[in-house]
Amino acid sequence: MKHLLAQGLGDAVGFVVGALLGFFAGQWLGCDVFEAGYSTRSMVGIALVGLGGGLGLQAARRWLHVKPTEHDAP
Repeated sequence: MKHLLAQGLGDAVGFVVGALLGFFAGQWLGCDVFEAGYSTRSMVGIALVGLGGGLGLQAARRWLHVKPTEHDAP
C-alpha cells in the first residue's frame, strides 16, 4: 500500500513540476497560455505545458524505479 501511495505522489509531483517548468519556458519564449483565443503562441504555450508535464511524469517514474546498487543496505 505504501508503494502505491509513493508512486501516486511521485507521479503527481513530477507532473506538476514538469508542467510548471513548461509554463515558465513558454513565458520566457513569449508564449502566453492564457491569451484570449487560440493563436499560434497560445497553442505553443499549451503544448509546452503538456510536454513538460509528460516529461516530468516520466522522470519521476524513472527516479522511483531506480534499482538498488550493491552499496545500498538490504
